[in-house]
Amino acid sequence: MNLPSFPIQALLPQIRTSLAAHTRLVLEAPPGAGKTTQVPLALLDEAWLDGRKIVMLEPRRVAARAAAGFMAGQLGEAMGETVGYRIRFENKISARTRIEVVTEGILTRMLQDDPMLEGVGALLFDEFHERHLAGDLGLALALDVQAQLREDLRIVVMSATLDGEKLARFLDAPRLSSEGRSYPVTVAHFAGRRDESLESQARRAVEEALEKHPGDVLVFLPGQREIARVEAVLSPSPAGRGVGVRVRRSSDGSDMADFAVPQPLEAASISASSGHPVSSTGQALLLEGEGKEIVVLPLHGELSIEQQSQALRPDPQNRRRVVLATNVAESSVTLPGVRVVIDSGLAREPRYDPSSGFARLETVNISQASADQRTGRAGRVAEGWAYRLWPQSQRLEPQRRPEIAQVELASLALELAAWGISDPGSGPGQVLRFVDAPPAGALSAARDLLRRLGALADSNSITALGKRMLTLGTHPRLAAMLLSAQGEEDRALACDLAALVEARDPLRSGGDALAARWRALSAFRQGRVAGDAHRSGLAALDAAAKQWRRRLRVDGTAPREIEAHRLGDLLAHAFPDRIAHQHPLDPRRYQLANGRMARVFDDSAIFGEPWIVASELRYEAKDALILRAAPVDEARLRQEFPQRFVTEDAVRWDAAKRALSAQRETRFDQIVLETKPAGRIDPQHAAAALTGAARELGLESLPWSDSLAQWRERVRCLRDWLPGEGFPDLSDEILLETLSVWLQPAFVGKTRLEALSEDELADALKSRVEWSQRQRIDSLAPPRIAVPSGMERRIEYSHGQSPVLAVKLQELFGLADTPRVAEGRIPVTLHLLSPGGKPLQVTQDLRGFWERTYPEVKKEMKGRYPRHPWPEDPWSATATHRAKPRGT
Repeated sequence: MNLPSFPIQALLPQIRTSLAAHTRLVLEAPPGAGKTTQVPLALLDEAWLDGRKIVMLEPRRVAARAAAGFMAGQLGEAMGETVGYRIRFENKISARTRIEVVTEGILTRMLQDDPMLEGVGALLFDEFHERHLAGDLGLALALDVQAQLREDLRIVVMSATLDGEKLARFLDAPRLSSEGRSYPVTVAHFAGRRDESLESQARRAVEEALEKHPGDVLVFLPGQREIARVEAVLSPSPAGRGVGVRVRRSSDGSDMADFAVPQPLEAASISASSGHPVSSTGQALLLEGEGKEIVVLPLHGELSIEQQSQALRPDPQNRRRVVLATNVAESSVTLPGVRVVIDSGLAREPRYDPSSGFARLETVNISQASADQRTGRAGRVAEGWAYRLWPQSQRLEPQRRPEIAQVELASLALELAAWGISDPGSGPGQVLRFVDAPPAGALSAARDLLRRLGALADSNSITALGKRMLTLGTHPRLAAMLLSAQGEEDRALACDLAALVEARDPLRSGGDALAARWRALSAFRQGRVAGDAHRSGLAALDAAAKQWRRRLRVDGTAPREIEAHRLGDLLAHAFPDRIAHQHPLDPRRYQLANGRMARVFDDSAIFGEPWIVASELRYEAKDALILRAAPVDEARLRQEFPQRFVTEDAVRWDAAKRALSAQRETRFDQIVLETKPAGRIDPQHAAAALTGAARELGLESLPWSDSLAQWRERVRCLRDWLPGEGFPDLSDEILLETLSVWLQPAFVGKTRLEALSEDELADALKSRVEWSQRQRIDSLAPPRIAVPSGMERRIEYSHGQSPVLAVKLQELFGLADTPRVAEGRIPVTLHLLSPGGKPLQVTQDLRGFWERTYPEVKKEMKGRYPRHPWPEDPWSATATHRAKPRGT
């Protein structure tokens, strides 16, 4: 095997030794070190692998193809022999393949379909610092497989910029670090001009880079749209910046255009030769400057293999290149000849969009780690230069935030259910271990949605429908809709809807009718483009719908004309929580199936529809705003969701009357369609309604006696003072969360809040504490304490503070030390009072008071209270709560 020289090679013996002794490894190696292509090859002949496969997870399709192709080339083989790849809708593997490079969704399916991973000896997670949700899930599942089924499975996590020490602790794994291969890179911040667009700033930076520096130029841009715009300003077309355009015929028959642009591209020209693909037109830009051709090429994940390959290999005619790339060029792929990087500082990353209910790509600032990684691309072959298109004063986040913390989790929840997991966690002893655990609130909301979609049972176990939804590899909302469609026409229509829901709005005029978008798409297919539609947007929609039809093997096509409710009837299966019914008193308001209210625009195209389903909402403080919707046929709802139409007695709290009201309601989910007075109130329903009222009004609405309030404070204090004793949590938050457990039984048989007595509330609250523990509470935190005067005085408890004993000074004569509670651990704060009950001193040091402060107090108080004792020696004086008898 003839391997080229890479910095990682010096570390390969240690990697082999470590994996021979341990089943996990964290490998840190900067871009250019060669970890992606050299580590898998170096492990092929290891004894522990025993002829089995190595599966390497590569987050991006471009990188997966490129890495597999490079390794195959090193072996002198064709793709699909020893090395192959599998990505969505494409694979190059055979029975002889030993190294499979796969993308994230493929790995998840492999683990779900075959948890034993028969024939696989090692899983390599490349570029783990990107922290994609699928990568985090894949690692969690792999760790579970290793712990439960395959102790011999090797897991290697490779990263360029992640905190390797933290990850090694999490995995309980050795950590190895490799040197990179880079030359010095000079970094400059290329300031934008006032109100300058990104493409204009990028063009100026490209011009300067080509004039001042040698080598190829790599421009990092957030997405395809920005790549197309920068192509346009580099192009001499009327839409671009060039002037004096003149089109002529080249010698080979292709169109040529002469144009002039400002220095340094003097007297440049563009060739429209069809042999050089770009994203927007399918052709490369050939710029001529200073007597040399300059090739402008795009690089992003939606290009064909040949188009991507052209950006990843040197130009065959040795021309300088300007590569316009998304963050696919940030890691894993190598672009030869790059000496200058121009970094916009932006990237498209998924963020949860509450309006649509999906995670959608947003343009965000990159992290400092990503900026450093991009900069390093300029120093791979020689000294380089990096232009950063943001102010030097702008501070970036140190690391990229994991997707699991900021996207919608329905897909994750469905995968977990398929794995048999109901409660993932990140700590020891948890069922499934994530580097960062999924947020509990987001996961709970995701499961609630999946139950509405029919993918989960009430126990959070996956249903037969949920298993079918998983096979589609898309968001559960869309999967539920696609699987609900019956008949070829409706299935084709569902494919159109899936494309419409995921795409940008193809209409310039906006509006809230989803039907208007579909009709524009239908017209486009018939050769017409509406005046307010984007042709490119409609073309993208049509292509996406065709892809859906291919995936689902739909032979038919969507009809040319439809009634609007046909869209809504299908869409209801994707958004069952957003089916809405018109309010009977306010026709612009709709009640949603999830219980919330929403409103339509004043000029809404769906105004007047009795039933709608909203695919997009903007949640606001009061009513949500319906941004996109379609009408729904009620008869179709009753046919397809019969279980959600119910008639039952409902007992509710009437806040104005402070009493319960009973009604017989007909509902669709939480939408009330009809109400009638009901008869006798069911005691259990009444108790639940009163409990709900208490939750809404707060704990202060309950009949707290002073002694019960103090008992609760005593328990809360003891929970802090003696954490090992197991005292219950009686905080407001916990009591409100558990009202149905401890309070609801006390409301059985009652119809008003005021019917609950102080004693009943006390019994209900104390029911949370066993009898033996109640006695322990009285012993450790007594409500009263005997003082030397022979009287019992009350101790006041307040959570978070020391207990307080307010007592007249004369009642403590003869007491040397401050009283204590909680087995002597907690001193009582003494509020020493005058005979008239006025405070004289606050102290936790009674002995110090007698020694240092009492003489002064006696001198001042003796004349004011002559009938009360003020002995010279308080240590031996008799304590009393009375004044001296008259005449003494």
